[in-house]
Amino acid sequence: MKFDRRLILNFDWMLFAVVMCISLIGLLNIYSTGYNQVYGRQEFLYLKQLQWMLIGFACMAAAFCVDYRFISRYAYVIYGLSILLLVIVFFYGYATRGSQRWILLWGFSFQPSELMKLTLILALAKYFDDHRSIEHYRLKDLAFPLLIMLVPFLLILKQPDLGTAMMLFIIFSSIVLFIGVQWKSLAWSALLGLALVPTGWFLLRDYQRGRILTFINPGGDPLGSGYHVIQSMIAIGSGGLTGKGFLKGTQTQLRFLPETHTDFVFSVFAEEWGFLGGMVLLLLFTSLILWALKIALHARDYIGTLIAVGIASLIFWETFINIGMVLGILPIVGIPLPFLSYGGSSMVVLMTGVGLLMNISMRRFFLQP
Repeated sequence: MKFDRRLILNFDWMLFAVVMCISLIGLLNIYSTGYNQVYGRQEFLYLKQLQWMLIGFACMAAAFCVDYRFISRYAYVIYGLSILLLVIVFFYGYATRGSQRWILLWGFSFQPSELMKLTLILALAKYFDDHRSIEHYRLKDLAFPLLIMLVPFLLILKQPDLGTAMMLFIIFSSIVLFIGVQWKSLAWSALLGLALVPTGWFLLRDYQRGRILTFINPGGDPLGSGYHVIQSMIAIGSGGLTGKGFLKGTQTQLRFLPETHTDFVFSVFAEEWGFLGGMVLLLLFTSLILWALKIALHARDYIGTLIAVGIASLIFWETFINIGMVLGILPIVGIPLPFLSYGGSSMVVLMTGVGLLMNISMRRFFLQP
């Protein structure tokens, strides 16, 4: 395909600047999580994260340059390959902490379930673009898109990875609510969901049920299942208004706070930079999400709108759930904080999603449909 110079002329600098700011804050935060003031040692996780950022920027550039309408034509093919990767995980993937989620690709560990989030958005966008309705959708109209979501949902749940599986369901629900569903159908879906709650409880693993019980009463087992969230709330609260300063968070540096570079990166940031720093970070996330919705609003075609809405919902819900977890207002389910949590798979997939947003934003100026 021929590169179009108009892409450079209409480059979305605002979107790029916000993502760059959040990513650099994340890199600085991960440096802090690996630093140990007591022993004067530094874990070099931030260097690995920098490598993933650079790979992510390359994927962003690729997603930006290739017309999203060309990509969407092969959405089902990409979806099929992603399903294949999820199946391969069960045969050739390796397990850590009781979950088999990763495979090795060219010396790098990769989590196919993260890729599935973006793949699902593309597949649903193509389906609803091909099957547009002038009326609100009924439940029977959603049978096939529900199947598109359920196949990877069940495969990821089997790994087990409840958090990522739930994210697929939330992305599906967000897109379905956007396209419009009959209120009667929504009511029946809600009733069915409530009826399945008792069954779902018994299908959960012991540690998953324990997380929910800990969420209800974190003080019930303060040295066991409630330890993580209690230490997180102590770290956030001790940051006060302006924070303790960079590399000076005691909960982080003295290793009271667990999983500082993944699930609890916001706790580290809030302890060091305080309420004001946390508000600045939330403002950046809010700007990113609203800008993505603006791109959806002004997209040149329906499929561009659906892709942008899907990516905006992905960023919003991951941000909301992660921060809700560390504040103790949601159960801990292992959802990363976009662009801040350590992890190459999440970083690359999110950067690719941002590239698609830029793609949709640029091409709205083009005269050719």
